[in-house]
Amino acid sequence: MENQFFVDGKHLSAAALEKKHQLENDPASRKDPMEYLPDMEQIKSDIAEKVLSEVKAYDYEKYTAKDVRNAIDSDACSIEDFKALLSPAAAPFLEEMAAKARVETGKHFGNTVYVFTPLYIANYCENYCIYCGFNCYNDIRRMKLSAEQIEHEMKVIAESGMEEILILTGESHAKSDIKYIGDACKLARKYFRMVGLEIYPANVKDYRYLRECGADYVTVFQETYDIDKYADLHLLGHKRVWPYRFDAQERALMGGMRGVGFSALLGLADFRKDALATALHVYFLQRKYPHAEMSISCPRLRPIVNNDKINPQDVHEKELCQILCAYRIFLPFAGITVSSRESATFRNGIVKIAATKVSAGVSTGIGDHESKYTGKENGEGGDEQFEISDGRSLNKMYDDISKSGLQPVLNDYLYV
Repeated sequence: MENQFFVDGKHLSAAALEKKHQLENDPASRKDPMEYLPDMEQIKSDIAEKVLSEVKAYDYEKYTAKDVRNAIDSDACSIEDFKALLSPAAAPFLEEMAAKARVETGKHFGNTVYVFTPLYIANYCENYCIYCGFNCYNDIRRMKLSAEQIEHEMKVIAESGMEEILILTGESHAKSDIKYIGDACKLARKYFRMVGLEIYPANVKDYRYLRECGADYVTVFQETYDIDKYADLHLLGHKRVWPYRFDAQERALMGGMRGVGFSALLGLADFRKDALATALHVYFLQRKYPHAEMSISCPRLRPIVNNDKINPQDVHEKELCQILCAYRIFLPFAGITVSSRESATFRNGIVKIAATKVSAGVSTGIGDHESKYTGKENGEGGDEQFEISDGRSLNKMYDDISKSGLQPVLNDYLYV
């Protein structure tokens, strides 16, 4: 089913509808996606050039069964081997890839599976990303949690036993400024041993401030590494600037973050090229910052509020499994997160093969953890970013992981 991204909200003003339609129908009305805005820091880095050069040269149809066999048999997976493992020619070798991935995962991570939960503290957004439930033209209930509400949500989550939290916001500098996010990090430090951030890209000084407030790592979804497709999907806002987003992880490391996460949203563009680009982004940055912890997420498109027709196109579970196995073989030390966008059945299987981290007790809405965790309604809430598929609680996730012979881990990092 072809994705139909354009949906007009019933409560948009005439002026807003006119602007929205202009952005959708007139490419000349949009800003250059490669042009930085005045408040955006530019750093000297050749990582993007290296990644794009490899992706441009990637013709996955040229790879043969022999290339895949050589890649599986190799003791050290090269970039060329990785390209073969992502190719259509690798599909018949999926079981062998899974076996090799399982060995690599066990070698570097043992039988552990890390568990965390996200906390969305605001869903205001200034971007028009046509596939996202938070986009500025989508007619949803908007909400920004106060400090008291944030702390209440954190208490509820911490009481469930969770020790790692990922703080998320919509991409609004006005509604969710750096101080607001930093204050949330300070609160999180009272209740959790590990604090991650998934927010709008920021400058080095901002990342340094957030690190001082207690953040450990930053995850940024590039969404797609195809610049032309990116420009067609991100029509308005800071997020439209592709290179600023690409360099976010490096700026975070320059600001002192000890870990960074990467992801493409599979289904937006050519998934094989986006998977290649994501892994190479990690590969080249790891060599530049060998001390940093790096991880990859592998989300697929999901339906959103007001548009249930959005889907991941040709990225089915078999293709997703191939990508995850290829990631593990190519990047044996990288953490791999599989989110609640995927089914419980798929996640139960993939943690035995390649994934090392899963979310539990998930809500992508705002201010609803008490009702979700305890059944007590608070009467308030903001709409979710996307629909989830796996809604297991921490206790259920913990039990399921344990029953499969793996060891659930809530935290393995201590500050001294």
